[in-house]
Amino acid sequence: MSLEKPLLHIVALLILILILILSTGAAFLGQAGTSSGSTTTTTNQQQQQPIPQPQHQIPEKGTFQNICKTHDLPNPLASFFPNNATGVLNATLAIIPIPLSLARRLVNPSGYSILESAYRSLVPDFPEGMYPVLLQAAHDHDIQLRAYGIVLEDFSRVGFEFPFLGLSGDGYSSYRWAPAQLISAGNAIAIDGSRAYGTRVSPARFEPECEAYQMLSNGNTYFKGLSVEYHNASLQSKGETSIELEMTRLISSSFSSGSPYSYPLDFFKNITNQPIFASPGGSCDNMIRFFDTSMSRGKFAPVPVKGRVKAVNVFPFVNEGELDSNLDLDVDPSEGPDLDDANSRGGQRGWEWTDVYGVQVATPFIENNYLDCEMMRGYQGWTAIDGMMMDDL
Repeated sequence: MSLEKPLLHIVALLILILILILSTGAAFLGQAGTSSGSTTTTTNQQQQQPIPQPQHQIPEKGTFQNICKTHDLPNPLASFFPNNATGVLNATLAIIPIPLSLARRLVNPSGYSILESAYRSLVPDFPEGMYPVLLQAAHDHDIQLRAYGIVLEDFSRVGFEFPFLGLSGDGYSSYRWAPAQLISAGNAIAIDGSRAYGTRVSPARFEPECEAYQMLSNGNTYFKGLSVEYHNASLQSKGETSIELEMTRLISSSFSSGSPYSYPLDFFKNITNQPIFASPGGSCDNMIRFFDTSMSRGKFAPVPVKGRVKAVNVFPFVNEGELDSNLDLDVDPSEGPDLDDANSRGGQRGWEWTDVYGVQVATPFIENNYLDCEMMRGYQGWTAIDGMMMDDL
């Protein structure tokens, strides 16, 4: 009698027992490591709650949370689109007007034209001679490929994005350039996936770790990403890379009041649904975001915000502690608000913008990765999404 099959069964049983032991241990450690601190965080899916003191401390080294505990709502699209990557993106979307002359210097070295008529058709009273940079500070939640049983760990990210670019050269198709991001250092899949597009990724720690933003004692929301390299003494010569934003939540009626200082929701919808690319000749990411589901209605409705944004050594404004020599950015202070020269560590470039307007909103999304950018030619707004039935979402 052959012993081959009994031995295989024994080996399989031992592997199963080992998996169960490891799973139980991981669950126990996860519970043991959970504390009930007094800090209150908030997202668009949670009512504002004051906290006793603002929390402005980046977590200590070695405290990455592989499993986030978040207030974000579950992914409602996974069962409808099981063969696609789907998830939830809870974000602060802020528009930073910069001089069109500066925008051209940032964008043109890569050969991209700016479609000024495209963004003025959406916001006719956008300040003359200015260009809308998008700052996106977000928490990615419950990302799934349901048909394959794949669920990715949550992560945070932040970066500057440049919409309304004529990548295809036809004069009307809008693309969005997202050349650099800070991404949660504990999520290697997210980091590698972004780098595959040619994105300059800085692994980072975030405050808060597992939410889109947290509430401060003054009622404002706060979010910060700080590069991990800055915590490593041997790498500190590279300087800090960080983005920080603090926002005041405005009354909802101001979002649609026609104020020249805020933007219609359709403006954000158009920008965030533009095909995304990171490098010349690279592939495009097709992320379709839904702004009209239960996740963005009623008490979860988009909230207009106003506040400040501070960035240190974030491409393309700077590169590794110095102004990017390829961009020839000898910028006159009049071309950008609150522009600081080198700080006390020397060689670093800090930019700070005040009176920045935006919106905080959670949107489920479908994502199609690594597509030929030419396939996305013709984008002027995802009108097909407007006609989709959202009653069940």
